[in-house]
Amino acid sequence: MKKNSFFKSLPFKLLVGVILGIVIGLILNSTDDSDLTLGILNVVVTLKYILGQVINFCVPLIIIGFIAPSITKLGNNASRMLGVAIVIAYASSIGAALFSTAAGYTLIPHLSIITDVEGLKELPPVVFELAIPQIMSVMSALVFSVMIGLAATWNKSRLITGILDEFQAIVLSIVSKVIIPILPFFIALTFCGLAYEGSITKQFPVFLQVIAIVLIGHFIWMALLYVLAGIYSKENPWDVVRYYGPAYLTAVGTMSSAATLAVALQCADKAKPLRKDMVQFGIPLFANIHLCGSVLTEVFFCMTVSKILYGTIPSAGTMILFCLLLGVFAIGAPGVPGGTVMASLGIITGILGFNETGTALMLTIFALQDSFGTACNVTGDGALTLILTGYAKKHNVKEQNINVNL
Repeated sequence: MKKNSFFKSLPFKLLVGVILGIVIGLILNSTDDSDLTLGILNVVVTLKYILGQVINFCVPLIIIGFIAPSITKLGNNASRMLGVAIVIAYASSIGAALFSTAAGYTLIPHLSIITDVEGLKELPPVVFELAIPQIMSVMSALVFSVMIGLAATWNKSRLITGILDEFQAIVLSIVSKVIIPILPFFIALTFCGLAYEGSITKQFPVFLQVIAIVLIGHFIWMALLYVLAGIYSKENPWDVVRYYGPAYLTAVGTMSSAATLAVALQCADKAKPLRKDMVQFGIPLFANIHLCGSVLTEVFFCMTVSKILYGTIPSAGTMILFCLLLGVFAIGAPGVPGGTVMASLGIITGILGFNETGTALMLTIFALQDSFGTACNVTGDGALTLILTGYAKKHNVKEQNINVNL
């Protein structure tokens, strides 16, 4: 390996994108609102919008291109493996929610939290809106992939199976030649906007204690998942998690499990303990149904906001019911920024009784750490895929030959 290979690697490019974005954003924030500053911000906002449209357009294609062919390659075991994946994803989300609830009852009464988040600058509107609608929604793509994959397996449709395999190769080309090259630029523009608005310098300190607790909770839960996965699969979990640095950084920048999917697949593909067929099947699926980090965050923040606005934390019975329902909503929530909290607004208002003020505050502080919750989701997917690999070995699910180099 050449010495300069690191400087051409994706992790280095992502770090450069984050640093440059923050520095430029802070410089723009400190200057007067001159025509030059406004012009630069117009370029930043517009480019971010267009790149985001391209990435979001490709997400359903990635889901179809990976999940459907993977299901057909599982053969008669497809239905069983899908059921196992859903069960462990739900169990992880519920476990994270209950863990967060216990931490909330223990820590929140001892915290002193300031809630003033005023004084942020506003980014200018998008100058040129190049709307690129997805061919279908993320959930539609997920359901379509499952249905087509299972039906093709049940009917032993060789033609459709071959078409899906070719489509997977096409999607891989899109990922390697389009998505991954533009990700560092998209992340740089995202952090530039956040730094200019003042989110990094003004909003973050408001709930610094709460966010720090949540971040610690993320790492504790990820560690627990990998330890359990290692015990069950009888593999060294470090041989999986050590490759997840680029995926973690990408998730921090994109705030989207779906948008991070391409990098997550690359990371998981390098982990020797993970079977290739389980990677192609599990990683795209878990990107949409496994949101343990977002669930952990939402539960703790809901308890915190309830204490701030209403003077009390919801009862244990209410929180348990909220956690059980939130796990269901997490499976159905889209893997996009804020997807979990947006999907669960109904139970936030219905079960916890939040009013408009509580809902607005909840959305605000959730957005402050959404990137780290997403990073926890994505990294945790590797542990669940290790569990799938262990299950497949224990139950003699034949490994399928998948010649895919990401």
